[in-house]
Order: sequence, then C-alpha cells, then structure tokens
Amino acid sequence: MTEHLTLDTFKEKVFNFTDNKEWKFEGEIPCIIDFYADWCGPCKMVAPILEELSKEYEGKLNVYKIDTEAERELAGIFGIQSIPSLLFVPKEGQPQMAMGALPKETFIQAFKDVLNVE
Repeated sequence: MTEHLTLDTFKEKVFNFTDNKEWKFEGEIPCIIDFYADWCGPCKMVAPILEELSKEYEGKLNVYKIDTEAERELAGIFGIQSIPSLLFVPKEGQPQMAMGALPKETFIQAFKDVLNVE
C-alpha cells in the first residue's frame, strides 16, 4: 500500500535533514516518493500504477506519496517545480529524481537500475 508522508514521517522513514547535512537514508528497504497534488491530471494517471506496484513489490520497496500542497516545506527542500515528480531512493547511494507521468514499464526498469529491486 502507498503511504502518505508528512514532514515528521519523512524525517523518520526517509531522511532526517535537520540532524544530517549529508544524505543518509533512514529506511530499511528502498523507496519511491511521489510528489503530487490532488488537482494534477498526470498525478491521477500515476496513482493507480503506483498502487499496483506497491502491492507487486510489497516487502521489497516502499511507495510513499507527498502532497505538495499540504507539505510545501518538503516540496521546497527538493525543489519540486513540476508534478508529478518521482524520487527513487536506493538503500545505498544517492536518490534520483524523475519528472512526469511514467508508464509502468519505466517504473519497473528504474526499480531494477536505480533501486536494485526486481
């Protein structure tokens, strides 16, 4: 299941930027974060794909969503200019950002290439 993050849960589960200046992933397994807004058409197209993938990859990766309207500070920290913006966060290494509504196959490829999850 996808999980909505707030500023506090983001710090717990992804990155505590108040304590760490360097990137340090807090999670147990890789994750993808969907920066979205309720009014965004392409975001609505991505939502069911991410929901499906969250079930298919359960236990291998987490799927998080951040409402850019409600969590403006988080959107600002990541410099979100357009939505949907998708942040692929591997267990080790730097996260990578992708923009726009991606097809399911692209997500699956990125899970392999960026997150090392199959």
